[in-house]
Amino acid sequence: MEPWVQLLVLLGLLCLGWIAGGYTERRHIRSLREREDDYSDVLVSDLKTFPKATVAAPAPRIVFAEVVIAADYLKVFFASLRRFFGGELGSYRSLMERARREAILRLIERARVLGYNALANVRVEGADVGGNATRRGLPMVGVIAHATAYHAEPPPPRF
Repeated sequence: MEPWVQLLVLLGLLCLGWIAGGYTERRHIRSLREREDDYSDVLVSDLKTFPKATVAAPAPRIVFAEVVIAADYLKVFFASLRRFFGGELGSYRSLMERARREAILRLIERARVLGYNALANVRVEGADVGGNATRRGLPMVGVIAHATAYHAEPPPPRF
């Protein structure tokens, strides 16, 4: 095969990866935004105390959520170029942000299923799950989140 054909194939695959990866990421961010709007009535706090807690509510309960999101090959390619020249890896930052938001939404969903409407003492921890440390395979971001679910008083009506 001619070298220019190989170059065209490589550029075509890079463009396809850029388009597909960008579409998938934008769709996930849109889904996160919609779900965050749906759960805007849930009180989420990193305080160790229970803001607006009711006395008659069932006992608070710990809830957990785990998320693993993998980077696509194009992000890995661009990140390797960025590592070579130096600078911030914005594509990985985006990956970490999406994983963190997804984990918090899963905490909220789990609390809702259990009948609670608030989360206190929210903690989010991230980890590299098979990629950067060994330089084999795709980098993946693992996020584990936990919080205490409880009942909060509804806000007073606005006039």
